Amino acid sequence: MAGIVKGLRHVSSCLAVCAVMVLAAAGVSEVRADPDMIVGPNECAECHKKETSIWQNTHHFTTFRALPKSDDAAKIAENMGIKRLKADSLCTDCHFTMQTVNGSEKAIAGNSCESCHGPAKDWFKVHSGFSGKKEGQESAAEIAARWEKAEAAGMIRPKMTYALAKNCFSCHLVPNEKLVNVGGHTPGSAFELVSWSQGEVRHNTWYNKGTSNPEASIERKRMLFLVGRIVELETALVGVSKATEKQDYALKMAKRANNATKVMASLAKLLPEAPELLEMQEIASSAKLKLNNEAQLADAAAKISVLGLQFADKYDGSQFGAVDKYIPKADKFKGAVTQ
Repeated sequence: MAGIVKGLRHVSSCLAVCAVMVLAAAGVSEVRADPDMIVGPNECAECHKKETSIWQNTHHFTTFRALPKSDDAAKIAENMGIKRLKADSLCTDCHFTMQTVNGSEKAIAGNSCESCHGPAKDWFKVHSGFSGKKEGQESAAEIAARWEKAEAAGMIRPKMTYALAKNCFSCHLVPNEKLVNVGGHTPGSAFELVSWSQGEVRHNTWYNKGTSNPEASIERKRMLFLVGRIVELETALVGVSKATEKQDYALKMAKRANNATKVMASLAKLLPEAPELLEMQEIASSAKLKLNNEAQLADAAAKISVLGLQFADKYDGSQFGAVDKYIPKADKFKGAVTQ
């Protein structure tokens, strides 16, 4: 099992300072959100006041003002011929919330509610409408139907672990060869789903009426840990599929995919009760980590995506106690938690 820890240590580390559209392969949508479908964080803040105040203490919020002042970002922009960070999609797709205002796209915030939960124009009134009644007056069937409609309209709810993880990795992994080799951007963050989701971005307050912001349950953290490793593998393979030249991007992305495959092999041995893990490792191992191999690598990533979603839907974490000693503890969480 030491392979898991070693693999995590070797994932390329960075601070993402400019971003890209990614993951068109493997059935994953691009990072870019349709500005016409963005309602903006102020709409969410009307009900989610506590969650909004927590967001305002995160790097997701401060990137709006901090990124244009960053020397690293300025250097990457110069290398890529970018004049305005808040206007070029290479940067805005991951670092800003873009909204159509008076017919033009405008950066209205950093990474905000809809960056994680999906553009909300078609669902924000549905999810908060209580089926046309007052809060507490809906039947169980009406509540279920309301959430089903919101999800169908594009809402990514916390329980949708795989979709959430993919949203995270779509920006924390950067499969854009030119941006890395020419721009000098790093090919992705040293991203681990438990430590990053339970740190400063944690806002587990809605059902606690804002009185506390507790960690996820151990069962939930097990699933975050495992799903995070699956999505890491899937997205790393997509990343390698974009490599065409033996330069910094190709070498680092291949290393990331190789480490992710080793981690999956270790997890498969540790958790034989979840045969999907071994199947995903075998699929990844069968794909050659080489240049100009997009078709085979994208196919492998697509298969892992299907299995990963099935895994997330099938298990609840209760049977995976064997991974507990590898799950990051509170001292490893990213950023200070707001209580």
